[in-house]
Amino acid sequence: MNEHRLTRVVATALRCYPARWRRRHGDEAAELAALLINDGTSAGSIAMSYLAGAAREWLMPRPSRRLITVACALVLAACSLAVPAALLGSAATARAASTNHAHGRAHCHPAKGRPQMRTWEAGHGQSC
Repeated sequence: MNEHRLTRVVATALRCYPARWRRRHGDEAAELAALLINDGTSAGSIAMSYLAGAAREWLMPRPSRRLITVACALVLAACSLAVPAALLGSAATARAASTNHAHGRAHCHPAKGRPQMRTWEAGHGQSC
């Protein structure tokens, strides 16, 4: 088979794809087929591969715009809920690790011969 006939077979297979696919990928697919034919790949196997791809493109349903919009809205909602939850979680962790004396209680520790001293100790249930 001459080269012109080989490229016609592949071009015919590429015309089986939907127009939107051809507009986006047609030139690239034709160039790839030409390179593969020059490297020794049979034009028949390339054409069969392209025909199988064209059948997949026609048979596989494309997601509608409505479905894509709903999916994007769900992802956006999940992200907008996750950020405040993460911030609240980090604030609670920071509060728990705080060494601020306002959360502790004052305790008396009497010493002989001295006035009573008050110290702040967190976690003890004793009071003066």
